[in-house]
Amino acid sequence: AARRPRPLSDLLHAREHGGGARAVVVLHGGPGARGAARGLAAGIAADPRFRVLEPWQRRSGGAPLTVAAHVGDLDRFVAARLGERPFALVGHSWGAMLALSFAAAHPGRAAAMVLVGCGTYDERSRRRMETTRLDRLGGEGRARLAALADEIDDPDERLRAAAEIVTRADAVDPMDEAFEELREPGAIDVDARGGEETWADVLARQRDGVEPASFRAIRGPTLMFHGADDPHPGARIFDVLVRTIPRLDLRELPACGHTPWWERRAREPFLEELRARLAAAPLEEENE
Repeated sequence: AARRPRPLSDLLHAREHGGGARAVVVLHGGPGARGAARGLAAGIAADPRFRVLEPWQRRSGGAPLTVAAHVGDLDRFVAARLGERPFALVGHSWGAMLALSFAAAHPGRAAAMVLVGCGTYDERSRRRMETTRLDRLGGEGRARLAALADEIDDPDERLRAAAEIVTRADAVDPMDEAFEELREPGAIDVDARGGEETWADVLARQRDGVEPASFRAIRGPTLMFHGADDPHPGARIFDVLVRTIPRLDLRELPACGHTPWWERRAREPFLEELRARLAAAPLEEENE
């Protein structure tokens, strides 16, 4: 007899946006910034053609979190919520990296994949990102960031406060709503320990040569949206990834930092093009 599926509450918490026929799964960044992709998910779902699922990655507790654990969670989540239905996978920052890891482990499962502000895959890119971010923070911003260790004991709240400071440095012209969302109770569930555990495994996989080499298994075209002013160097990240993902395209967004849907000038052009790309993808079953 077939096993009964585990309750969804045991897999991942998720918010759902819209009720259209075309399924999109949106992955938040961090790691450990659970719920941070709400604005991206809602922006896609503003088009009534889409049904957008926004899963929250599991919190820390027990064994240290790994990329493989997150990939397994996502696989079970998709099977429980969508079965064999075609869907698009859209990830932001670390979420874009998780999308790539998932696509490499499950080639062809996602009918389309979009990476928004993808994270780094080599030390040169990380050094450039850190240097750019520190320059933008300036002396005052760096001092505020350093003072958080003495001012806030709780690691999750300390990370939330740091995220607001860094978000300003990573943006060009952020809307006020970006910072309201960071502070809104329940909107974003920060997991500092989970972020540290996951990122440690990300770096280990890169040091061991697992990623991005394993991305050669990825099928189908993959699109990168990257802010031209994102401290994460989009062109360099693209150059590293295209060696193993030949069907990778880069769309650079002007007047845009790391989080396009929070940018005053870039938000609408970005969302309009993203929705158009998703509308052109094969996301509906043949009998519909």
